[in-house]
Formats: sequence, C-alpha cells, structure tokens
Amino acid sequence: MAASDQFKEYIKEGKIFEALTLALSEAIELEITTWVSTANDNPNGSNPDRPVPGNCLRTRMNMVDGDIENEVGTQFIGNAPYTELREFHLEQVKEGRKTIQQNLESLQQMFVVLASTASQLPQASHRIKEGNPALSPSQEEDL
Repeated sequence: MAASDQFKEYIKEGKIFEALTLALSEAIELEITTWVSTANDNPNGSNPDRPVPGNCLRTRMNMVDGDIENEVGTQFIGNAPYTELREFHLEQVKEGRKTIQQNLESLQQMFVVLASTASQLPQASHRIKEGNPALSPSQEEDL
C-alpha cells in the first residue's frame, strides 16, 4: 500500500497519531528527477514513467541523515544536448529543500498541538463521567 493510501486509511480510522507519524517518516526524504523523454524511450514495452538511463538528472535528499545522492545522465554533461537543463534541476532541488523544511516544521507544530490536545482529553472525559459538564456555565457564556 502506498504511503498516501495508508495515511488516508489512518485518518478514516481516526488514528491521527499514526497518520502524523507516517507523514513525518515520509517527509524526511525527497527525490527530484528531471528527464528528457523522446519517442524512442519506450522500446519493447519498458515503463514510460521511468527515465532511460543517461537521459535524467536525479537528486535524492534525506533531511534527517543529511544524505544527498545525485545521478547525472550523460546527456547533461559537457557538450551534450541537454546541459541547459542542469540549472533548472538545481533550482528544483533548492525549492524542494525549502519545501521539505517547511513541511517538517508544519508536522512538528501538528505534533505539538496533538500532544497538547491528547493530554487534555482524559481530564475532560473524567469530568463528564462524574456528571460534571466539560465546560462550566461561566465558560459556556463566553463562547
């Protein structure tokens, strides 16, 4: 099952903590691929969604480990026909790095809110079980 499908399943089941944990684990890595597709890229029924070796630039970043892997196809080196796309790919990597950092910060904030909310839930449930309203009459008037 794809991570996005598992995330949706957790949300449907009300497993918010598990959904956020999955999102955080997936948010630490980013892969950016730039490739030039040609009419000859699908020989013998090969996968058209995957680049032909030599026709792609690929960067994989892991924000937790600090690992960065780069793959540079031969069509992007020296006087090859697609060297001008290297700058485009580098810009995408820079933007991707910013995006992943923002996503991690957002997830961190969601964990803080979730932890705060979860710590308050048992107290509210306890008051309701005892027959006391979760909100006092004075609090209800302020709403």
